[in-house]
Amino acid sequence: MAKNAVITGWGYYAPSRVLTNADLERIVDTTDEWITSRTGIKERRIASDGETTSTMSVRAARAALEKAHLRAQDVQLVIVGTASPDYLFPATACLVQAEIGAMKAGAFDVEAACTSFISALAIARGLIVSGVYENALVIGAETLSRLLNWKDRSTCVLFGDGAGACVLEATNASVGIESTVLHGDGSKGELLMVPAGASKLPASADTIERGLHFITMAGGEVFKLAVKSMADAAEEAIAEAGLSLDDIDVLIPHQANIRIIEGVAKRLHFPMEKVFVNIQRYGNTSAASIPIAICEAEATGRLRRGDKVLLVAFGGGFTWGAAVLEWFGAHDGMRPPSPLERAAQVLEDVVERVRPA
Repeated sequence: MAKNAVITGWGYYAPSRVLTNADLERIVDTTDEWITSRTGIKERRIASDGETTSTMSVRAARAALEKAHLRAQDVQLVIVGTASPDYLFPATACLVQAEIGAMKAGAFDVEAACTSFISALAIARGLIVSGVYENALVIGAETLSRLLNWKDRSTCVLFGDGAGACVLEATNASVGIESTVLHGDGSKGELLMVPAGASKLPASADTIERGLHFITMAGGEVFKLAVKSMADAAEEAIAEAGLSLDDIDVLIPHQANIRIIEGVAKRLHFPMEKVFVNIQRYGNTSAASIPIAICEAEATGRLRRGDKVLLVAFGGGFTWGAAVLEWFGAHDGMRPPSPLERAAQVLEDVVERVRPA
């Protein structure tokens, strides 16, 4: 079996429609100064009428597959992390799988709110390292604009739409994902949720009248829990990888709020100049924020081959998690191990186990 799972392709899609803070001033009681000072957001992308979580996922997926030089028909697994799927079912991953032509692939969604991408990454890594699959397409995508109450200035200024994707492949090389950690605390779920629209409170005239299909959030409580949880998960993932904070070259956090990002960096005693931030352009895109940030960090030269990268997120549920990886970068012919290579690795492992101490 493979020693590791490595990111060999990446891509993202952001809707063309830009909603600025000045635009929001005209529809809700807020100001650019208020939004910027409290969130760091200047603008966000909003899906057009013809765009959905699945259509944006397809755009990101195709870009990632092209970067990895992997044909859709050779993809073995598609996972979409999202809190805003096209439907309760079928899974958005199934819609993506069909649209891109990955007809040999298994497909399912992961819903852990803003932690969905890291959760999907951890699952894909485990399945690849264990030998079940040799590659996986992992997507984080959201159309949160359709879950917003545009009269609630505490939430509608925060979120945006978009999608990001990564291709993971098996490798016997040392590069790749070195650790993943996932945590949750369902006892505080009511602090950040969409109350209605599923089986407990199905759609009705009453739930619609009461606005229960929109995102609700207790911002202050979420802030405090997010900073501590993300910092704790980061330290745990770094320790599991056998590294220290000094070894980390780039921190790519979930882009929830600039104050949360700065709070995590301060708690970790990690320099902000090594933190990648793009929240000012996209707002909080939930599950899409980390893969979009990965793409932009690579495109701007912030990610270089050999860099140790820390990913960390916090989301409704509550859920939180982190991952540490060594960045491989552009595809240079790295492919999954051949059957002969896998057999040789198995033999090597057996010899190592029986070798006298």
